[in-house]
Amino acid sequence: MPRSFQYSPRTQIIFGNGSIEQLGELAAREGVAKVLLVTDPGIAKAGHAGRAMDFLKRAGLTGVLFDGVEENPTSKHVDAGVDVAQRESIELIVGLGGGSAMDCAKGINFLFSCGGEMKDYWGIGKATRDLLPMIAVPTTAGTGSETQSFALISDPVTHQKMACGDPSAACRVALLDPELTVSQPGHVTAATGTDAMVHAVETFVTRPRNSISTMFAREAWSLLSESYETVLTRPGDIEARGKMLLGASLAGLAIENSMLGATHSAANPLTAEFGVVHGAAVGVLLPHVVRFNASVVGEEYQELARLIALPVDGRPDSGEPLASYLEESFSKSGLPRTLKECGVTEEFIPGLAEGATEQWTAQFNPREVTKDDFENLYRSVLS
Repeated sequence: MPRSFQYSPRTQIIFGNGSIEQLGELAAREGVAKVLLVTDPGIAKAGHAGRAMDFLKRAGLTGVLFDGVEENPTSKHVDAGVDVAQRESIELIVGLGGGSAMDCAKGINFLFSCGGEMKDYWGIGKATRDLLPMIAVPTTAGTGSETQSFALISDPVTHQKMACGDPSAACRVALLDPELTVSQPGHVTAATGTDAMVHAVETFVTRPRNSISTMFAREAWSLLSESYETVLTRPGDIEARGKMLLGASLAGLAIENSMLGATHSAANPLTAEFGVVHGAAVGVLLPHVVRFNASVVGEEYQELARLIALPVDGRPDSGEPLASYLEESFSKSGLPRTLKECGVTEEFIPGLAEGATEQWTAQFNPREVTKDDFENLYRSVLS
């Protein structure tokens, strides 16, 4: 019998080349006049922000630009955006860019709409009133933030990632335009694509997984695994770009309905303490987490392997075919393949393991994972 679950679709998904041209009319239908566009300097330099502002203007709306987002946004970036939002009395927010821009947009929405500090919303369902309507326009195929109701905002002092989630933080619309992703630098394509692949695998086996989440994760895995290596070697392949973008968004829907696991718990301290790019951190760790979890969810891992025609040995506790495939695929990304390459040495492992056990997603891993388990996991990818 399928597991019990609740599913409430909150975000309209519009997919297709050139779909960003609908931004103005989609914003205007919300009955607003002034829109805050949240993005980062790279997206502005690439011309995407200017185009978005033009589409808003054509629809008779006033666009206000905030391009102060940086990778792994902290509450300081959110506060800076809130200052702009308050000064301009904005009525709708557009997040344009990667996960950082979309998460920062959500963080701005929390504080602009409800007041207080970012840490006040750490957890689930802590918004004190409805948030402003939001539209997400991803320019990377990675986090899937456009289809999630969570904002990941870091504490500027401790670098702890605060997951702030509320149903009203979900975007009204996710505009998925594959053409916007072609301008990504190669290292961004690799890191975000790896992150999306990890999302598909992790969400397929978490403890809260259910019929809806596994459906999204399965389709995400099929699209992403088919296109991951293509976008690395042929970055202008728009069909592959589209599959990656749609796959990342579907994986985001899977996260929304099943959460993540030990890979993300172990990755976050690497980013906080050593500045390891998130996609690189999860890519290094996932194959070894698959091997660790296989005694509990080996059959699920073999299902993913069969979906992409990998040979499986029939043992229900074996994750090796999938783990080996992931290692081979990720080795083509140009990202680090060991912790030694990331500057991590043996002496740091106990501290990293302690930090991993404190991460929220560890509780959703299909196999219970202890501090000792995390230490062994880090050692397995040390060199």
